[in-house]
Amino acid sequence: MTAGGQAEGADRDSASARLPSRVAKLLSALFYGTCSFLIVLVNKALLTTYRFPSPIFLGIGQMAATIMILYVSKLNKIIHFPDFDKKIPVKLFPLPLLYIGNHISGLSSTSKLSLPMFTVLRKFTIPLTLLLETTILGKQYSLNIIVSVFTIILGAFIAAGSDLAFNLEGYVFVFLNDIFTAANGVYTKQKMDPKELGKYGVLFYNACFMIIPTLIISVSTGDLQQATEFNEWKNVLFIIQFLLSCFLGFLLMYSTVLCSYYNSALTTAVVGAIKNVSIAYIGMLVGGDYIFSVLNFVGLNICMAGGLRYSFLTLSSQLNPKQPVDEENIPLDLKS
Repeated sequence: MTAGGQAEGADRDSASARLPSRVAKLLSALFYGTCSFLIVLVNKALLTTYRFPSPIFLGIGQMAATIMILYVSKLNKIIHFPDFDKKIPVKLFPLPLLYIGNHISGLSSTSKLSLPMFTVLRKFTIPLTLLLETTILGKQYSLNIIVSVFTIILGAFIAAGSDLAFNLEGYVFVFLNDIFTAANGVYTKQKMDPKELGKYGVLFYNACFMIIPTLIISVSTGDLQQATEFNEWKNVLFIIQFLLSCFLGFLLMYSTVLCSYYNSALTTAVVGAIKNVSIAYIGMLVGGDYIFSVLNFVGLNICMAGGLRYSFLTLSSQLNPKQPVDEENIPLDLKS
């Protein structure tokens, strides 16, 4: 074979080696976006159509589903993650604290701000994620990526231009919520080393450590009592949707970790932003609760343009790092 033929063959091998990486990145992002979209629809039906009064109890159900599914999968040797030992809390820290902080600050900020301003200020999760990934993980992003991120922020501000009501307490809570969300995404990415906890271990032990404090919060706020006294527990359709929400909660946690594993915490945050804008577009056509204004419509389009530009730059990048081997799915006998 000639040198030219060898070089061509090497190029083909290199391209085929990159293909699984690109496919995994794209599919994990689509999986996360789909799960995030579906759980919004199911939760909306539970909390508005059925008027289920206990969102914290619903979150506990989703954590319980995550624990049971992963534990049964581990028992049946479908997946692998390390058994519990004294080092697990140290390895996992500070993820459970970040989740609890994220949960409490999110609930507090939602009640103190209008929906448009809440949506705008939540977009600051994206530049905070970019900053934390640069600082903690040592990642570097091109100027085009940074411009795309701030285009999303600009669009969000324009979309809420007619509703810039100032509420200091609400601003403080939502900014804390942004910090907790960004830090949770970045530290989750850091903790997913297959030689440590791996993505399944992060999911399982994080849910185990989160469920007790969340249950305490549910009891102390009266959320648990409202759930037990709810009068639709004999309704089969409600029970099916509640269980579906619990399962989708597991899928959302898993898809979030998977998207961060194959891509980055920043990509996961941007996919979430694109999903939110997509829901707004759908709300224009169905639902009847969207109030059209020029500023809002222009801002939504700028948001979507920034998100799509980020997606294009990420997927078309030629600097694809070597895809990590998914050691958690390798059978134990092959590891030895």
